[in-house]
Amino acid sequence: MITKKLVTELAEERMKERDNGLFIVELTISTRNVIRLELDKHNGGVTVEDCVSVSRNIEHNLDREEQDFELHVSSAGLDKPLRVHAQYVKNIGRSLEVKTAAGDTEGKLTEVKAESIVLEREEKQLLEGKKKKETVVIQEELPFVDIIEARVIISFK
Repeated sequence: MITKKLVTELAEERMKERDNGLFIVELTISTRNVIRLELDKHNGGVTVEDCVSVSRNIEHNLDREEQDFELHVSSAGLDKPLRVHAQYVKNIGRSLEVKTAAGDTEGKLTEVKAESIVLEREEKQLLEGKKKKETVVIQEELPFVDIIEARVIISFK
């Protein structure tokens, strides 16, 4: 049986050799040995060469005579939600849309802690003693346990 542990070890072996900041976002192995591995990179995007290199290392170290398998190695797409801590760290400074049980919020990701993230947004508020609304910066800390889904807001400005 092909195990997650084995596939992870083979992927990490090649990622360490490449030494370019690759990390695993998600790894699944179906009952029919369909292996799906999603990668991301701490700085920049995952290249085709990154995927091919990791894929080859896994494929060449698994024995098809022993067990047949199907292997898919891809990058974590921009349209997919953030799933691991390293993805949040990578996206510090970018705007996120975050869904929680309490509701949805948007803001610039300014900090990633072990158990939470900090979003910053500007809001117009009427301050005491003022006649018109002024822009106020609001920081909101969201614990990971409360986050249902977080996505990077793609902007073409």
